[in-house]
This record gives sequence, C-alpha cells and structure tokens, in this order.
Amino acid sequence: MYQNMSVGFRFSDYVPPQDDKPGFESLLKIFLQLITITSGDVAEALSWMNSLDKQYGLTSDSYGMGDFIEDLKKNGYLDDDPQKKGGLKISAKGEQSIRKSALEEIFGKLKKGGKGSHATPHTGAGDEASTDMREYRFGDSLEQISMTDSLRNAQINHGLSDFMLTEQDLEVTETEHKTQAATVLMIDISHSMILYGEDRITPAKKVAMALAELVKQKYPKDFLDVIVFGNDAWQIEIKDLPYLEVGPYHTNTVAGLELAMDLLRKRKTPNKQIFMITDGKPTCLKEGTRYYKNSFGLDRKVVNKTINLAAQCRKLKIPITTFMIASDPYLQQFVDEFTKVNNGQAYYSSLKGLGHMVFRDYKQNRRKTF
Repeated sequence: MYQNMSVGFRFSDYVPPQDDKPGFESLLKIFLQLITITSGDVAEALSWMNSLDKQYGLTSDSYGMGDFIEDLKKNGYLDDDPQKKGGLKISAKGEQSIRKSALEEIFGKLKKGGKGSHATPHTGAGDEASTDMREYRFGDSLEQISMTDSLRNAQINHGLSDFMLTEQDLEVTETEHKTQAATVLMIDISHSMILYGEDRITPAKKVAMALAELVKQKYPKDFLDVIVFGNDAWQIEIKDLPYLEVGPYHTNTVAGLELAMDLLRKRKTPNKQIFMITDGKPTCLKEGTRYYKNSFGLDRKVVNKTINLAAQCRKLKIPITTFMIASDPYLQQFVDEFTKVNNGQAYYSSLKGLGHMVFRDYKQNRRKTF
C-alpha cells in the first residue's frame, strides 16, 4: 500500500489476504503424492502425513490434520470403505485428481509452452475447426459454411436493394485433419523395480496416469491401453493405476508384447505404437503351464523369442519405444538389437526425465496415412 504525501509516495509491506482454510490445497498436493507411493493405501498415506506434520509443522492451530481429513471426505476425495470398519478408500473423484496431479507435475511446463498439438498441415474435411476462412470450394460440407460471413459478403457485393446469395459470396471455416493413434503402454512390475533402494514403480505409474489424463483431455479419439508384465502380462484399467504394486516377479517381456499386439489388432486405425517402461532384461518365458526363468545374464532362449516379436511388430508397422530406466552397460547391446530389429526407438532415461520423453514421443509417433 502507499500514502500520497506532498513530497511523493511512501510504500509499506504488502499483506496478502488470508484464506479461510490456508492448509487444504497444499496438504492435498502432498496427500496425492503419498497416495500414489502407498499404492492407494489411505491409512498409510494419512499416517505418513501425520508424521510429516509433527516433523515439519504442515498444519496450524486454525486448521489441523483432522480438519483436512474431514474436508477430503466432504469434498468427495474419499469414501467409506465397507470392507474395513472405520476405513477409508479413494473415490472416483480422488482417482481422477491423482491423474490430474500427475499430468500437471510431468507435463505442466510443456503444456504451458503450447506443445502437444495433433494438427497436421493438411486442411479440408477434417474434424477440428480452425480460425482461418476461405472461399467455398466444390465438396465443402454445409456445416463448414459461415453464414454470418457469407451474408455479409452478399450485402457488400450486391447491396440490400437487389440482395442475393451466390456461390462467390460463400465463405467456409477451414478444418484440420487430426491424427488418431492407438497406443499400448507396457509397465514392468518385476521385483527389480524396487530393488537397491530405488523406487522406480512410482515414477512409472505417474507417467502412465499423466499420459492417460492427457489423452482423455486433449485427444479423446485416441486409444490408450495399459498393461503390466511380470511373470505374466495382463491389462489394467486406467482407474487402477494408483493401486499398482510391484510383485515377486521375473520379467516376461514376451508375454507383454504378445498382449500388446493382441490389443492393437482390434484398433481400427493405421497409427499404432507400443511404449515399454522397464528397468531390466527379459528373464522369463511361459511354456504351457511351466515358467522358464533365468535371471543370470541374457538367456538366448528368452532373448531370441523377444527379438522375434520385435520383428513381427515391425511387419505390422507397430513401432516400439523402449524407456530403459537403468544404466547397466550390459543391457545396451540387447536393447540396441531389439530396437534395430523393430526399427523403433530406445532411451536410457533417468526417472526425472521419463515423463517428458514419453510425452515427446507420443506426439512425434502419431502420424496419419492418407
């Protein structure tokens, strides 16, 4: 603030307005992070928050942790869990909030920079209106005609006394072709994803949730399927991502690729791709009801089957982008061979940069066949 004095202005310290509940939004951000790390365990996440509150003073005398828990329930982030007496579980709104939080954390800066458009340079009978106008051409649909602009042209060209609307007066709104893609995101949930004191599964989950929310918000015509693979592979729902946990599994990359190919065969679009997030080499195959496993080195029996599937994907025009969140030199030869056979791409990513690379490649790999 300032006061108008005879000799000028005097400035004083600015005191921001006080929120009625200053702690809820900041506590919610922490809670959404913790609920992802605890794989959806509300009790454990709240227990961690209480510990953090004691250590760092997250709450105040006017707004305590009990108030925050009540607000989580009141605002629809949590529901009562009928399977646990007095227990709580994440609501559908809470699950969506976790995905939105992951989207903002991972893709927020890129989104603000205006990146991520799926527009092609082609115009015509597309499905997205642009701001550009042009003259009418044979074959344009009635929906594209801008009546306001066309009537204005007719008035200018012919006047009000002899008003008529001709083909030369018509203006249409340009439309842009939008590409449509079918993507399968494969997430490794083998035991190595939490080995050596490094949590690799939480960043992988965040990337999957952010990508899912990005597709839902900006590219609703795209297809995104998520599968996980350990000893076996299975498809999971987007809403189940916060609850995903690592198991005592080996790495059956073959099962993951076979399932991904099955899912993509059902999608009626020429633009198909697989993103694979993993931290290790393939170590497992399923032969009938028996699991063939070898965690020591790169077993040629397992590797050959994996390479053969990479070649099949290439024939089907399905590129595979591998995000290897490990830096073991002995893996590079396998990844290089796998990528060369598929004609795909591979990255040795740190956990910190994983999300940005997935976003970039999701955008770049979408292409339209005319």
